[in-house]
Amino acid sequence: MGLLDFFKKAKTERKVVLIGLDGTPYTLLKQYIEDGTMPNLARITNDCLLKQMDVSIPEVSSTSWTCFYTGCNPAQHGIFGFLDLQPNSYKIYFPNSRNVKMPALWDIVGNSGKRSVVINVPQTYPAKQTNGVLISGFVATDIKKATYPAELLPTLSELGYRLDPDAARARESKEAFIEDILDVFEKRRRTILHLFEHEKWSLFIGTVTETDRLHHFMWDAAVDPNHKYHDAFKEFYRRVDKLLGEVYERLDTSTTFMMCSDHGFTKIEQQVYLNYWLKSNGYLSFTSDTPKSIEEIGSNSRAFALDPTRIYINLKGKYPQGTVSTGEYERLRSEIADGLLSLEHNGQRILQRVFMKEEIFRGPLLEQAPDLVVLSNYGYDMKGATNKQVLMDTELFTGMHTQDDAHLLIGRRGTARPSIERKPHICDIAPTILKELDIAVPPDMVGRALV
Repeated sequence: MGLLDFFKKAKTERKVVLIGLDGTPYTLLKQYIEDGTMPNLARITNDCLLKQMDVSIPEVSSTSWTCFYTGCNPAQHGIFGFLDLQPNSYKIYFPNSRNVKMPALWDIVGNSGKRSVVINVPQTYPAKQTNGVLISGFVATDIKKATYPAELLPTLSELGYRLDPDAARARESKEAFIEDILDVFEKRRRTILHLFEHEKWSLFIGTVTETDRLHHFMWDAAVDPNHKYHDAFKEFYRRVDKLLGEVYERLDTSTTFMMCSDHGFTKIEQQVYLNYWLKSNGYLSFTSDTPKSIEEIGSNSRAFALDPTRIYINLKGKYPQGTVSTGEYERLRSEIADGLLSLEHNGQRILQRVFMKEEIFRGPLLEQAPDLVVLSNYGYDMKGATNKQVLMDTELFTGMHTQDDAHLLIGRRGTARPSIERKPHICDIAPTILKELDIAVPPDMVGRALV
């Protein structure tokens, strides 16, 4: 290779930038493009394709973002929810990055000699060593443990970087909560732009989780034009749109631009408590009237639920107080599934479907997977609380996750929009990024490159 060829190659090195908007639905972005709330995104879609996307089941951030950055199924990467059971027990623990069994996208990129900057992706705490920069996302609690390399900490301090908004503010005052979200977002925005400009990278991922926090507590403001905070909700998205424009204008034609979310959102009609249903139908008992967790399970229990939509059969030999034999297993699963599918509220079915674990999970960790997973219809937010005395109620949250209305955007400035005929799945993003970076896709990724 001659010197001129070397410089040509260096100049046209392929790069990928992805902005994650946690919990932002495709349908909301389409609405905000059409009504003028997000003019920068509208211009970006002249070059880039915006599509609706499916995500993991259950549609919870820890599971879905891990699918995003591994390209793998939960029964491969091992994250089935925000919390899980310790083996052979009913004790609950919170899985973190150490529990992820498959390599992260940025580690594959790093092994090819390319550098990554990764900001605020959930299920990456504590931060692991990588070729580049990693600032962990939810549920990061200690900025020191959330940051690699440690030399970056003084810069984050100068930028005023914050890990997450304070959800307690929403219980005290909506105004204070909105102010807090705006503060966290502004510091996140400054950090994203600073590291974009000052770090060397081939892959850049900056994730905004303030969207999800706003949606959970204030989705009613999004859907009601007369709501007191409707304009405040839209103003937040105008600021998100500004960030998208600031990033996009910095890109050249050799850099692929992507956006995605880990799930969609919709309005809550009712919260539905699976453990109450199991208890009411004779499948579950507790050792106290107000159990704080599944650890207080009664000795005659046959099934129990964990947040948000997972049901486990209390098998003999698998759990300390297991009561169900392998011969009873299939009949009991079918019986519970049929019972749940019959649930109605105001004449409408609550559930879309109840999956047997083999229908959605593939991989060596299938044994750890929940035995059934429910997928609700819009409006019915499934919960695993153990202390509820009613099947349904409403609390502070006004918005819930959806599995089929996430978004994916992909393209490059000044080029024709790509064509993707099928509906993407979140597992497709990692292999797509690797292909865009000219890096071989590992054969165990279940996702498929989209372009």
